[in-house]
This record gives sequence, C-alpha cells and structure tokens, in this order.
Amino acid sequence: MGRISQVFTVSLAALGSAAASAVIDLRPDNFDDIVLKSGKPALVEFFAPWCGHCKTLAPIYEELATNFEFAKDKVTVAKVDADAEKDLGRRFGVQGFPTLKWFDGKSETPEDYKSGRDLDSLSNFIADKTGVKAKTKKAAPSAVEMLTDTTFKERVGSDKDALVAFTAPWCGHCKSLAPIFEKVAQDFTNDKGVIIAKVDCESPNAKSIAEEAGVKSYPTINYYPKGSTEAIPYTGGRSERDFVDFINEKAGTHRTINGGLDTIAGTIPSLDEIVSTLKTGGAKAYSDLADAAGSVSDKYAEYYAKVAKKAEQNSEYVDKELTRLQGLMKKGGLAPEKMDELASRSNILNRFKGGNAKDEL
Repeated sequence: MGRISQVFTVSLAALGSAAASAVIDLRPDNFDDIVLKSGKPALVEFFAPWCGHCKTLAPIYEELATNFEFAKDKVTVAKVDADAEKDLGRRFGVQGFPTLKWFDGKSETPEDYKSGRDLDSLSNFIADKTGVKAKTKKAAPSAVEMLTDTTFKERVGSDKDALVAFTAPWCGHCKSLAPIFEKVAQDFTNDKGVIIAKVDCESPNAKSIAEEAGVKSYPTINYYPKGSTEAIPYTGGRSERDFVDFINEKAGTHRTINGGLDTIAGTIPSLDEIVSTLKTGGAKAYSDLADAAGSVSDKYAEYYAKVAKKAEQNSEYVDKELTRLQGLMKKGGLAPEKMDELASRSNILNRFKGGNAKDEL
C-alpha cells in the first residue's frame, strides 16, 4: 500500500508539473508547424533527460517561458527531448546538451544561442531579438538566508545544519544556481534544523567571512554540520534532487523534491522490528511494542503505541485510518506542518501493514 500511494503521489506531481509548464514540447509531428511555419520566432532548447546541465537549466527555462507567456503570439519558448527525438537533433546539427537555437520564423536555418544560461541573459536575448520585454511576477520573499559577517557567525556552528553558497552578483553560474537553491530552501522550510543560505562575497558586510572561508571561485558551496564551523566542500551535482539528497544524508532529514517527506519519515527502526512480529507474536508482541515505545525518546513513539493498541482491538483499524489520512492529504489545504505529520503517521501505519522501508525507497 505504501509503495502504491508513493507512486500515485509522484504521478500526480508529475502530471501537475507537466500541465502547468509554459514551455512548449516539440516533436517531429508539430515542430515545423510551431517553429518554421507559424511566422513567429522561437527559442528552442534541445535537451536530454539524463543531462546534468539540462536539469540545472530546466527551472530557469521554465521561468523564462512563464515570463514571456503573455506574448505567446509574438515569440515561442520551446524544447525538444533530443534523446528521444534523435532525428530532430540531427536535423539541426545538435551535438551536445543543452543546445539552444534561435529560429527567426522566416528561415529554416537557426542561429546558435551563445550567451549565458541565466534568466537575465536569456530574457535580454529574446528582448533584443523581438523587442518584447519579459513580464516578471513580484518576487515572493526568499527562503534562502542571506548571511553577513555577523549573521554567519551566529547561524553557522549553531544547533543547525547549514548549506551555504558563496556567490558574486556578476557570476553567471551563480545566477543559474539561484532558482535551484531557492527551491531547495523551500523544500526544507519545515525543517527548522536546516539552513539554506548564501553569502554575497562582494558585499561590504560579507567580504570578511568570504575571505576567512578561503573562497576563490564562484559559486563555492560548503556544508557545515550542526555545532561545527569546519566546512565540508560540496562537490556534487547542482540539481534540486542532488542538493536534497545530500542534505538528507548529512542532516538525517527525509525531504523529497517539492518539500514532501519520503517513506521513512517518522518511522523508528527499533519499533519497526517489533511491529513485524505482531501478526505471529500475539498479545505478547503487542505488549512488547507498548513497552518499547515507552522507552524511546521520539515524538512518534507514542503514536506507535496508540496504533498498536487500536489494531489489537480492531483488525481493520490500520486500513481505515490509513485511508482516512491519505484522503486528508489528497484533499489538500493543510498547513505544511500538518502535512508532515500526516505523512509521517501514514508511514508508520504502512509498517503495521507490513511495508518495508527499504523496499519503498
């Protein structure tokens, strides 16, 4: 049941993401009509799903398309999965990913895009070509903390794990990182023990800490475990998933991309072992679980004991309660903290149904 609900949730998220995309998906059967015969110019990205640089560009390109969506009668922002549609890639001489090409709407010969892959560079390119300026939404308050010489020393080395990007305003790679880092910060908003932060190394009030950190290139990304000011250089990929997986491993959190919880969140391995014996252990197993839960200092230990007591009295309790909680989560409209609680409780209920955490990951 746990694995099915996980797959169902992921599928819904994927469908929602696809439905909301402002980037036009191009295939052999629609490419000519949309790009070559429509009479309007188009910026086209040729990408591959496995390409790390493509994953980094994806949220930036989506924002670009959203900002020009009001002018979709004047310019198109589109993409081609050139790994799946190899003929289209070959047709336009694509040899690496991502490749961006500008089609002027008059010729079948595109112009290679050679500028930066940050939002400003892409937006300025389209504006220069079409005279159309992007319409940006008023930015919401950032979830990324901006640290100064003073606040860095207050926040880093405290009781929180910190991932810190040292950046410079002119750095193209920093600009590309910004929307991804923002998403990561939003993913961990509910984890009060995790800080996602940035240092503007050229700001007068942050130059000192950048020098102390030995920053020589941008962006430099360091991880600081709670209680430590010793930096662990981050050398992994720069996609949202890469960062989320890294923080989960280092900080012991259980986030997924988009801020949800994985199927282990809330579960307690020592109690899961006893739960696995309930079907054959009878009353003694239930008693052992209640005793063990009482000796574990974890916020969800009491819930294990509660479920065990209810399940012993009513064999249908776990199924009914799991259905109820999943219904509430699917309905939505709950505070993030409540969603976390329901997800964690659902994970525990799945253990009572015989779900195995390793199988569900």
